[in-house]
Amino acid sequence: MATVFVISGPSGAGKGTIIALILASVAGLTRSVSATTRSARDGEQDGVHYHFLDRREFERRVEAGAFLEWVEYGGNRYGTLRSDVEGRLSEGYDVILEIELCGARAVRRAMPEAALVFIAPPSVAELAERLRRRATDSSSAIAIRLAIAETELAAADEFDLVVLNDTAERAALEVAGFITERRKGA
Repeated sequence: MATVFVISGPSGAGKGTIIALILASVAGLTRSVSATTRSARDGEQDGVHYHFLDRREFERRVEAGAFLEWVEYGGNRYGTLRSDVEGRLSEGYDVILEIELCGARAVRRAMPEAALVFIAPPSVAELAERLRRRATDSSSAIAIRLAIAETELAAADEFDLVVLNDTAERAALEVAGFITERRKGA
């Protein structure tokens, strides 16, 4: 039976990097592409990095029940399309979702069998530095992300596994080991 693996944690914790490493090394695993109302960043492609939707289309899909979960985060909406996840599960793939805390909680309610993994930065100072180095957000947006991170870090004990991302390679190995063990138990 295929499993949903939720990867969550503060913005800048390294979730995307860890997921990329896992996808390159773990067979039978696929990533769900989230939908968002935010604008595409340089190099991002619709349907690859996100499904970029305007607010009106996003809201239409919310009203139609098309999302497994959705949230407002940093002034934009993000969500996981139910059809995307269910389609991949029915094909026999385990599905990785990269979502924030409220989304992870919503998936836990909708799919209690999902496995939730929290990626934690070594420190809040390191998290702030990673966000600055990423250079994709203004200083005010970074301040908002850091304020949200405090709440997210306080909720880490709600997850099945908490992984410290001191190095992406080590953290990815830990998550991959968890996936392997979870598959054995399924």
